[in-house]
Amino acid sequence: MFTERIYNFSAGPSVLPLPVLEQAAAEMTNYRGCGMSVMEMSHRSKMFISIFEETKADLKRLMKVPDTHEIIFMQGGATLQFAAVAMNLIGKTGKADYAITGNFAKNAMKEAKKYGEVHIAASSEDRNHTYIPSQDQLIISPDASYFYYCANNTVYGTEWKYVPETGGIPLVCDMSSNILSKPVDVSKYGVIFAGVQKNMAPAGMAVVIIDKALLGNELPITPKLMSYKVMVDEDSMPNTPPCYTIYMLGLVLKWLDKQGGVEGMEKLKIERARILYDFLDESAMFIGCAEREARSDMNVTFRTASKELDEKFVKEAAQAGFENLKGHRSVGGMRASIYNAMPVEGVKALVEFMKDFEVKNKLGV
Repeated sequence: MFTERIYNFSAGPSVLPLPVLEQAAAEMTNYRGCGMSVMEMSHRSKMFISIFEETKADLKRLMKVPDTHEIIFMQGGATLQFAAVAMNLIGKTGKADYAITGNFAKNAMKEAKKYGEVHIAASSEDRNHTYIPSQDQLIISPDASYFYYCANNTVYGTEWKYVPETGGIPLVCDMSSNILSKPVDVSKYGVIFAGVQKNMAPAGMAVVIIDKALLGNELPITPKLMSYKVMVDEDSMPNTPPCYTIYMLGLVLKWLDKQGGVEGMEKLKIERARILYDFLDESAMFIGCAEREARSDMNVTFRTASKELDEKFVKEAAQAGFENLKGHRSVGGMRASIYNAMPVEGVKALVEFMKDFEVKNKLGV
């Protein structure tokens, strides 16, 4: 049993900023003198509406969301968006393009096929999703309703380093695992969505940012709670929203502001990733899995020469206070998720542990 907090490298739900958790704990039973918890508030009350509006305004400011776009909060996480995207957008032409660079994009494509014709515009499956296709490898359909890609692939540890050029086809992007880690030109996108449980808040919600010009194309079978138009028209509240998750998102955004905003997060993410990748490049035992040009700054995947040594590393790391380093069950190995709330000191401590583990196992200790 640990008496202090561990370093949590989980891919999601993931580490949250300690000051946020401490503030939430202090306000748990009595939010700012109102005599009750946010968990107990009516979502129509003035108190909660102020939380909601401030959270939405902070996100709009931090991401520089233009007035052409609207922010909505939806239940169901990113996985529900796999169907929602298709239901709301594919009806324009009945067709959509998908870039398959990992299992989440593949799962999204499977959902989209239920509602229209899907064309694979690019795939990295030929090299086990260890790279990102280049712009000239994208085969974009001129009659697609949208082009879909996943910005960061948590399982394989790869990340898109460019924004695809689509010749006017609306861009749809799953940014679940790298949103708020770097500046994004929101105006280039038709839809951005993100499950919040990696860089934003506890699990249970997706943030959706949509170009309002795309509203109104949903299929007739689209459920009310999955209609982007309904959600925009009713300001995310056609029913009770995930109130506590919205509150927690608001606290995270305030914390992020104090770190220098999205620009400050970008500096920290570059530093964290550099520390870990520099060690992997020098190590004689640990091997990075993703190709260098496509390496994710959020999810660092690596392994040793044997499954047995991988398992030993994960076990001993957990005993030393470095949790959730086991790789995804579909690929094995190890994965260190170094999201916004992971302190640089946590990455430095992990590298020191890895150095020590390498020395001891070379000596047969």
